[in-house]
Amino acid sequence: MLNKIVSTLFSLLIVGSATAQKPSRIEPPFWWAQMPVSELQIQLYGEGIGLYRASLQTEGVTIAKQVAVDSTNYLFLYLEIDESVRAGTVPIQFEKDGEAFIVDYELRDREPTAGRNQGFDASDLIYLMMPDRFANGNLENDKIAALTEGVDRSDPTKRQGGDIQGISQHLDYIDDLGMTAIWFTPIFENNTPPSYGGYHGYAATDMYNVDRRLGSNETYKDLISDVHGRGMKVIMDMIHNHIGLDHWWMGDPPTKDWVHDVEKYGYTNFKGTIVGDPHASQYDQDQLVKGWFVPYMPDLNQRNELLADYLIQNSIWWIEYSGIDGIRMDTYLYPYPEYMARWTREILSAYPNFNIVGEVWVETVAHESYWQDDAPNVDDGYDSNLPSVTDFPLSFAIRDGLNEKFGWTTGLSKIYYAFAQDRLYNDPNKNVIFIDNHDMSRVFEHLGKDEALFKIAYTLLLTARGIPQVYYGTELMMAHEDRGGDDEAWRQTMPGGWPDDKRNVFTISGRTEKENEVLDYMKALNHWRADTKALHRGKLLQFIPDENTFVYFRILEDEAVMVAINGSEETAELEANRFAEVLDLYSKATLAPGGSLYKLSDKISLAPKSVLLLNLSQ
Repeated sequence: MLNKIVSTLFSLLIVGSATAQKPSRIEPPFWWAQMPVSELQIQLYGEGIGLYRASLQTEGVTIAKQVAVDSTNYLFLYLEIDESVRAGTVPIQFEKDGEAFIVDYELRDREPTAGRNQGFDASDLIYLMMPDRFANGNLENDKIAALTEGVDRSDPTKRQGGDIQGISQHLDYIDDLGMTAIWFTPIFENNTPPSYGGYHGYAATDMYNVDRRLGSNETYKDLISDVHGRGMKVIMDMIHNHIGLDHWWMGDPPTKDWVHDVEKYGYTNFKGTIVGDPHASQYDQDQLVKGWFVPYMPDLNQRNELLADYLIQNSIWWIEYSGIDGIRMDTYLYPYPEYMARWTREILSAYPNFNIVGEVWVETVAHESYWQDDAPNVDDGYDSNLPSVTDFPLSFAIRDGLNEKFGWTTGLSKIYYAFAQDRLYNDPNKNVIFIDNHDMSRVFEHLGKDEALFKIAYTLLLTARGIPQVYYGTELMMAHEDRGGDDEAWRQTMPGGWPDDKRNVFTISGRTEKENEVLDYMKALNHWRADTKALHRGKLLQFIPDENTFVYFRILEDEAVMVAINGSEETAELEANRFAEVLDLYSKATLAPGGSLYKLSDKISLAPKSVLLLNLSQ
């Protein structure tokens, strides 16, 4: 009631309001009362708005500062909101030379926190999708008049029409697979020209709205509620390194240094090893951080404090609005390291149960571990605050090691050496591990379409330390298609996700006999892993690879899992007494998955190109 009275009084005081220009954009569009952060930055955009000055008279809300910038079409307000303030409207008056207008800014009630912002950990199994390539649940949003690109299924580099509703319609399939969390590539508006093809979502043109060809903010929020209702989680993909060239900022940037100068810095060198390299040149560091990712992705300058505040607050807005459980931050090592550390710290301070994984695409464990919080090998004083990193070194070790002949440093030895360097991580069990993703060749293709090696790779994924992530279609042993480019070769649409598809892999009858066999194999492993605590929290103990065999254990108090791999094309016989320090602690062994008894003897026989999985108990 008080806010309404104040708004009315303000209106009576306005002079010449008929000619005042209200802002055309206000970001964030609304906020909440009693948030875990007290500061709110409001970015207002409209003709000449930067020439106005703001005031307000709402008890408990003060304007800490207001910032006009190079472009007079922007004004940044910083509000301090006391915890005593309740939901309602905050009337903000803007005045200039006798002209004035009021913006009624909305503060909403927060939703109950139960079941939201849960985080994710090694007990989870993450399913990665590209919304445009998974399923088309709403044909009516294939073409949006205000957006430049429609669907062209004849060209794999263009949009295929998948959307959020398509994901919602196949949650039963994902749930039945045994997945406990879903992550899909960004859902922000990517209003890019058809010649570029922004179907992947990494060229944002509006960071507060879902791309209408994928759905709406409301459909995204509804999907998250449905996923939570199943006891599953959602991880949101974000990008703070760059935006799309057609982002609405680019036509009228707030400041001259909002994005880095491509004429000066060119394009990034993609050498993430530069960060943490004690011998790195300033030239190389500048090119990594300030160079554009590709010509269509302007590089953001997070050392601009207004922009840094905007990006952090945008993340908080989506966490609060949608209820997501985690964030996967794209290109984590390309922005300024001190900004990423600040962003991570502020997000986790506001949402302590939350989790974040940073995409850190580097080749070595030493460079990967640098980016995890409190990494013991960092000697330059940097702490990223980042709980989880994408474990590319382990991914490369599995993919390439299974493709190579065994040797001292090759073949299965590569996996051994990857594990052997885990001391460089603060907590390797927080790493997100994978055998393929949307930026890599599909693992079945990479392994020469060898089904036995594929099954070994998948078993490694589910039994290694860390948080496993599965790329959509892997459950069908998808290979590549001749689709006009590397990315498109491994970013297929799921057959059956479109009404005119000739078959539907979401059903038993729509899959081939081999696809059903592989899917059932993986599903059994997935559900077994969900019930096996030793794979969530157990210590990893490994034995040096012998010939082309490799044995490791996951040990948790009174239970353990034995993983024995034979990468050769001949039967292998292992001496059981070599593993006595573990086996002697347990009196019972059962085959996993399945549970049938397994009698341990002096010799452990491994079939060619196979994995023996045993549950051990006392």
